[in-house]
Amino acid sequence: GYRVSLQGTFSGHNLTYVTFAEYSPRRHIKLDPPSNIQSNATASKCQIWWSVPLYLAEILQYELQYKEYGVSWEAALNKTPAGSVPRVDIEGSELRSGVTYIARVRCKVSENEDSYQSQWSEWSQTTVFQRAGVPKLSEKIINVRTMQLLFIPLSFGTLLYLFWNYKLSSRYCCFLTSGQKASPALAFPHQLLSFSHSIICTTGILR
Repeated sequence: GYRVSLQGTFSGHNLTYVTFAEYSPRRHIKLDPPSNIQSNATASKCQIWWSVPLYLAEILQYELQYKEYGVSWEAALNKTPAGSVPRVDIEGSELRSGVTYIARVRCKVSENEDSYQSQWSEWSQTTVFQRAGVPKLSEKIINVRTMQLLFIPLSFGTLLYLFWNYKLSSRYCCFLTSGQKASPALAFPHQLLSFSHSIICTTGILR
């Protein structure tokens, strides 16, 4: 340790004032603020990170402040990262969509560190960010393109069904009860009408 004293002449007398009888520089440190603070905001959260010298990274703790742009820092909210990680995540639920925010960070030696002690550094430069808008669900559950893709296999399946049904009808409806031969076309128009109605309804959905 060191002994810190002040000497001076007062009224013709040399006087000495002991300021610190035992002074340890490593317990009176004031660090430079973190540098290169950056941010990346999405709809779900905002990540803020910064840089410090590598030889200090493992013994530092941080305090981050953020607020709405234009509001006094006295109204800022505080975030303390876990451990010595130079990064903070702010959940999207803590931010208002469309509002611009500004953040800053400071550091000091961790209170868990025995070899060094320090006071808080000055605040860093600031970073500005804005939460991205939350995407809205489509008003239509199935969009037009999906309906168009579904229309082709559905129409093909309907044609196969009608063809098969027509084939069966032509086999079992060959004779009427009176003994007159029935034309397969007598049964087919009803099926064709049903198919046409299905096509019209599906086209209406696509529009």
